[in-house]
Amino acid sequence: MKIVAVLYPCPEDPTTVDSRDGAPQQLLGCADNALGLQDFVEGQGHELVVTTDREGGELEENLGDAEVLITTPFWPVYVTREMMDRAPNLKLMLLAGVGSDNMDLAAAADKNITIAEQTGSNITSVAEHSVMQILTLVRNYMPAYKDVVNGGWNIGEIARRSHDLEDKTVGLVGMGRIGQKTAMRLRPFDVRMLYYDVTKLNTIDEYTLGLRYADIDDMIPLCDVISIHAPLTPVTRSLFNRERLFDMKRGAHIVNTARGAIVDRDALVEALEEGHLGGYAGDVWDSQPAPSDHPWRTMPNHAMTPHVSGTSLEAQARYAEGVRRCLQAYFNGEPIDRDRIIVEGGEIMSLSYKYAYEEA
Repeated sequence: MKIVAVLYPCPEDPTTVDSRDGAPQQLLGCADNALGLQDFVEGQGHELVVTTDREGGELEENLGDAEVLITTPFWPVYVTREMMDRAPNLKLMLLAGVGSDNMDLAAAADKNITIAEQTGSNITSVAEHSVMQILTLVRNYMPAYKDVVNGGWNIGEIARRSHDLEDKTVGLVGMGRIGQKTAMRLRPFDVRMLYYDVTKLNTIDEYTLGLRYADIDDMIPLCDVISIHAPLTPVTRSLFNRERLFDMKRGAHIVNTARGAIVDRDALVEALEEGHLGGYAGDVWDSQPAPSDHPWRTMPNHAMTPHVSGTSLEAQARYAEGVRRCLQAYFNGEPIDRDRIIVEGGEIMSLSYKYAYEEA
């Protein structure tokens, strides 16, 4: 069996900082380390081809007779129906991470290809990144940092846009595992939290997390900060269009660690350039890797990062182990853990994707 894994290039120096207990950690997610799978796969009598090519090249050469494709949200292969047509042996696609929107789920269902992702592998990592970026915007950290680097000491210029997070209203869009973990991390800051999701939490969970439900269009004008944690589906694409962006409070902030295309690219740039929004941060883009001329790289008052929130060293260890478990089950002819399954048996199984595709 041939397995193709598409992973991001390793840095020149892949050395990592040892963990607190002194045990060395590996940059498992890069191509040279291959999620730690090379010996495991070969030991099972199978072939693992690892490439950084996201299209053409080695990917095209090997996908034609591959049975399994492994990709990530951070260096994604955009698996279209046409690409699946050119891979007649493909039976399983594994996402080393969470969020399978880079794959045509309907086409995979039509072709009876199973898709599984590593549910829960990066909940903490993304939630922490979200809170960090909220504070980065609210406290006006980026201009302060740049001021120091450039030799300045412009206290007034920085302080005039710096606020406490305490007593602010934060809206959370999407209340899955990451949304809930973000709410847990935010609660000690004594903020008012509203949330929107297609499915409401029960009353006990709302009380425990300190949340109050609101319709998205009722919530948007009330929030000082909005943090997005929804999956990208046909329904959520451009959920934050120009109308909703300009319905936000003047000076409000958005953090998006979900998917870039949930926010209208050009309308966001307009809202920031006109000074309607106070800032935007996130680490997801509407195409990845983002081209060098992507307007979000140069728009004002942003704190963007490449897609790194869910790939801390600890998260890499979790999603690498999740991929290994999926492969072991597949090799043994056993079912993959149900909570990892997105598409199986000709159906979209994940409810968050299933309902969105049906509605669309």
